[in-house]
Amino acid sequence: MRIYLVGFMGSGKSTLGKRLARKLDYPFMDLDTEIEVAAGKSVAAIFDAHGEDWFREKERELLHRTVDLSRGVIATGGGTPYYFDNMDFMNAHGVTVYLKMSPLSLVHRLEYARKKRPLVSDLKGEELSRFVREKLESRAPFYNRAHCIIKGESAKPAQVAALVFGA
Repeated sequence: MRIYLVGFMGSGKSTLGKRLARKLDYPFMDLDTEIEVAAGKSVAAIFDAHGEDWFREKERELLHRTVDLSRGVIATGGGTPYYFDNMDFMNAHGVTVYLKMSPLSLVHRLEYARKKRPLVSDLKGEELSRFVREKLESRAPFYNRAHCIIKGESAKPAQVAALVFGA
């Protein structure tokens, strides 16, 4: 079984994903990290050098290669479900879990991690808050198509496992 974690940037997909993978004894994959390793540079540097479209193409290619995993926990990028047919693909090839968070919680988390996130690196205060609200609103229809939705602020590996496996 493949478990795809989706949600806005800063929602905790990577952190929770590592803990969930450890709990289940599954391999863990972070799409952003894999792209960084392949490109030899950070996501921010990739955006600067090649642009978002190039990044999204690489993200899609890597996402489609996850079918080679018999099982795993995959932390997707915040925009992954929004582009191409990615959400349909993930729903067809695994269980999708949306780590849903309030805009206020996301803004709070992103305030401290802006430098490594190219889409928000130059935003702060009300600009950041407006960006999060607008992007979250446009992406919500994709995120909400996940098989399971869990409150990101308090998500625990055991809760996600229970949702996914029906325990």
